[in-house]
Amino acid sequence: MKIVAKILLPKLLLSAAALALAGCAAQIPEARVTRFHLGQPIAPGEIAVEPRDPSLADELEFRTYARIVQDELSRLGFKVAANAPRSELVAVTDVRRSWRPTGQTTGSSMSIGLGTSSGGGWHGGTSVGVGGSISFPLGKQTERMDVLTQLSVQLKRRSDSSVVWEGRAESVAHDGTPYANPEAAVTRLAEALFRGFPGKSGEFITVK
Repeated sequence: MKIVAKILLPKLLLSAAALALAGCAAQIPEARVTRFHLGQPIAPGEIAVEPRDPSLADELEFRTYARIVQDELSRLGFKVAANAPRSELVAVTDVRRSWRPTGQTTGSSMSIGLGTSSGGGWHGGTSVGVGGSISFPLGKQTERMDVLTQLSVQLKRRSDSSVVWEGRAESVAHDGTPYANPEAAVTRLAEALFRGFPGKSGEFITVK
């Protein structure tokens, strides 16, 4: 019996670990992604990551998000400009977070087009952009809440402000869970947004 116990115990521990990992994986929210471009090659070059709202450029929160986007652009072969104002390409970045009660069905729209605004949020929720000071929903605090995180990026030419590529990704997580954390959520969304760059223009995809 002792020998059997010695054999079974490691197996039980491995099974428990596998179940725990499976549980963690199941908690990773899917990302809804849509992208638009002109169907022309986008040559990697020097690029700067800047906020949609210029007043947020020096905010710690935006710098965190900018670093995440920079990492993805670097992976694609872009060179992050040392002197940002002189780069021809600009990645205009916007992050928005919204809260709603779990189970509420009203959702945000993924209908954006090249050169259009991609802001928004859930109707009836509290929505803040990068640099906002609100970190909780208004109203009843006893309800279970979901957090919608949206990341939108426009690649523009600085010389004429023309948009050569635009994408938006969003995900939903239960408030208080790991992927409701802003940095974790944006990291997940940036990876999904730039996967298979530039992607098929106008196609909506779900990344799991």
